[in-house]
Amino acid sequence: MRLDPCILVIFGATGDLTHRKLYPALYNLWLDKLLPERFAVVSIGRREKNDDEVRQDIVRSIQQFSRTAKPSGDRLDQFLAMFSYYQLDFNDTAGYGPLKEYLEEKDQIHGTLGNRVYFLAVAPEYFSPIAKELHDQGMAEQRGSWQRVVIEKPFGQNLPTAIQLNNDVRATFGEENIYRIDHYLGKEMAQNIMIIRFANTLFEPLWNNRYIDHIQLSLTETVGVEGRGPYYEQAGALRDMVQNHMLQLLSLIAMEPPVTLDTESIRDEKVKVLRSLKVKREDVVRGQYGRSESGEIRAYREEDRVSPESQVETFVALKATIDNFRWAGVPFYLRTGKRLPRKYSEIVIQFKKLPGVLYFKDNDLDPNILVIRVHPDEGVYLQFNAKQLGTSSLIVPVSMDFCHNCADGLNSPEAYERLLYDVMRGDSTLFTRWDEVEHSWRFVDQIAEWWQEQPEIPIYPSGSWGPKESDELPEKDGRRWLYFVRNEGTR
Repeated sequence: MRLDPCILVIFGATGDLTHRKLYPALYNLWLDKLLPERFAVVSIGRREKNDDEVRQDIVRSIQQFSRTAKPSGDRLDQFLAMFSYYQLDFNDTAGYGPLKEYLEEKDQIHGTLGNRVYFLAVAPEYFSPIAKELHDQGMAEQRGSWQRVVIEKPFGQNLPTAIQLNNDVRATFGEENIYRIDHYLGKEMAQNIMIIRFANTLFEPLWNNRYIDHIQLSLTETVGVEGRGPYYEQAGALRDMVQNHMLQLLSLIAMEPPVTLDTESIRDEKVKVLRSLKVKREDVVRGQYGRSESGEIRAYREEDRVSPESQVETFVALKATIDNFRWAGVPFYLRTGKRLPRKYSEIVIQFKKLPGVLYFKDNDLDPNILVIRVHPDEGVYLQFNAKQLGTSSLIVPVSMDFCHNCADGLNSPEAYERLLYDVMRGDSTLFTRWDEVEHSWRFVDQIAEWWQEQPEIPIYPSGSWGPKESDELPEKDGRRWLYFVRNEGTR
């Protein structure tokens, strides 16, 4: 697909997101010849830098974080020629007029026709001021050209702030030109969820409450807040992980088949899931990591720029239900947290057990399990029952295991590569529509209000699987948390 010429304008170009994700993603897109033929990048930051200094930053970024071969020679110079730097204090309203002139000069040099992607890789408090200045300076007028804005999470701190932020951004950009990014939707296996469901008669007829016992969704980390104390004090695990990543993946798993595979049809079905999502107060568990049992890992309250009396959660587990005919009676168990024993992201679909008839009476059959592994191994694991090798009639679980990124030489594209490419071609399927944001905040705000009535938070040891109440969440239903260990099955 041939892309329209455009300029990518990165607000917050000296920040961690740009360094770790955006510059390497642009380099890999360029190597794969997926950037427009006429293309430029304007990096905007508050620090005083020149073009050469920024290009050196880009080289270091690629060398450290790129998934592909490291750059050198003339090829590298050709890539770096697309980049320039512009210094701007985002709160300085007088600076946006000269910025407009600078971008128009770049349009003339690169032949980009006024098409722009504004990527706001900045703190959320700058979203509204930047959008307002882009509007006031006429840098998003859509006159014979297009302008799109990309906004990173968190999109608000609750529903009222999200509504205000949305109103501010919508005053400059139409909904069709707002790309609320959730990098989990750019991951290879997240994109594969609909294919696994709708392209296989093996699964789609069984994807309902007649055959599925329950579904688990786990996004866990071994690290702590890693210097992001001030952000985490405002967000916590509920807003940082559940409101966006987890509810987006859940909606893909549980949605009805869309009428077509166009963007709006898919989003419509996702919204229906979020509107139908229910949770009870007694089915939500939170926790905060303390010191490890050895004492070597410090507690959350001992992290830099974290309150020593903080009540912010670093762990959330909950049981939700979806109030529709397909999923009536099927529990969805969600779990996310920091300082846990393993780092992994996966979806576990456990099917119902067969009734104890025929020769099954003498065998305690394991249920069939489908595991969609999102990270770090990308792939699908299917557990089913078969006769054990030999003369006995014992039935044992066996498995088929497909790993998408395990083959030698196979290097899956990073999420930001796919998402940046989609923005430039105007495909918003993997981005979040406003009503998805609205309904996810309604769900999360309800939980946050319950917690305000119970301010004292449980502490769990770093390196454990969270508060003991989280284990009790599925156990009281006769179930348990499962996680996949490659080549070893479920645990």
